[in-house]
Amino acid sequence: MQVILMEKVINLGQLGDVVKVKNGFARNFLIPQGKAKRATESSVADFAARRVELESADQAKLADAQARGEKLEGLTVQIVQKAGVDGKLFGSVTNADVAAALLAQDYKVEKGQVNMATGHLKQIGDHPVSITLHPDVVVNITVSVLGE
Repeated sequence: MQVILMEKVINLGQLGDVVKVKNGFARNFLIPQGKAKRATESSVADFAARRVELESADQAKLADAQARGEKLEGLTVQIVQKAGVDGKLFGSVTNADVAAALLAQDYKVEKGQVNMATGHLKQIGDHPVSITLHPDVVVNITVSVLGE
């Protein structure tokens, strides 16, 4: 299916690109989330007419993400979980736990924006975590897991 991108999508393209994707990816993810529209003649013409407006909105989102990223860069978040004597957690710290801890410190981050390179955290200690605020803005923070 041919779609026109309404915003930058990682590993797919930039704003305004007409790309071919699988039908399910377009119908189930891109179109419902407003990231793309079907690339019909009318939608391409509509996009061309609104291109300046969409680019300025994208620039505003980028500027907002950069401002939020400057505040988050290098931040350390502490999360307390029950742990055994050997330092292993009885559960694990997930991206939702990190997002909730950031929200408690007045930083609004969705759990889908939290990227854990090594998967869920299952040990006590300091762990690096990256947060994708915008496809062009990735911030690194430290999550300090403490035993209870």
